[in-house]
Amino acid sequence: MALLKTDCAKNVYYEDYGSGSTAVLLIHGWGMSCRAWDNTLPALLAAGKRVVLIDHRGCGQSDKDFADMGILAIAGDVVRLVGELGLESVVLNGWSLGGAVAVEAADQLGERCSGLVLTCGASPIYVQKPDFPAGGTAEDMAGTLAALTADRVSFLAGLAQAVCAKDVGEPIERWMWQVFCSASPMASASLAQLAPLDQRAQLAALSMPILSFVGSADVFVDPEICRWVGQNNANARVVEYEGVGHAPFIEVSEDYNRDLLSFLADNA
Repeated sequence: MALLKTDCAKNVYYEDYGSGSTAVLLIHGWGMSCRAWDNTLPALLAAGKRVVLIDHRGCGQSDKDFADMGILAIAGDVVRLVGELGLESVVLNGWSLGGAVAVEAADQLGERCSGLVLTCGASPIYVQKPDFPAGGTAEDMAGTLAALTADRVSFLAGLAQAVCAKDVGEPIERWMWQVFCSASPMASASLAQLAPLDQRAQLAALSMPILSFVGSADVFVDPEICRWVGQNNANARVVEYEGVGHAPFIEVSEDYNRDLLSFLADNA
């Protein structure tokens, strides 16, 4: 079991497949774990990539009792892990809230980050801003956090059923629910940080190649947010899947893996 000792002496779980100084680092979404990438990992390994996966603080097999479970703290763990593994070049792929983590980590890594992938990424914003009407509302976020507190297990069951727009079957929905439930209840602190999040200037200024995956039927991250990336960074391009929800790597895994590997062929 591979563990990264963080700056607060608690442990973050990670997996490291392959060898070499270049890797693809996969960052899961809120409340999930690195198991979210189980349809992606085999394809990357078959293509000869070194792959690193990390569990957020409070999620998966990482310690559950972190005092700080914020986006900046998780991004700091990613940067620390890149250093611990001696990676000279890394492509970061962040799903959902993991997209916000990946943007922050990419900014900190600078030239060591050779590419950035945002998979239905909650970046540059998640909650509407006065000059950016896409996304949810502050009231939506407050309601979500209140529902998590009032009846966490039932709320997470509904969440798992809504992740995918395509019919992926009850076993996958039940699996996602179980993974959500394994996260610490205190991981809601990470989710709450999406409300004030505004990475527009940061994301627009990144100089590495960027790929933004969009699900046109995504009910969690407004597709307009993901499209914004391609419209506001000259190094970015967008791949959109019609009728797909928040998890294209599950809903259309073959298409997703093909498009991800095409991007990686030039950048990893």
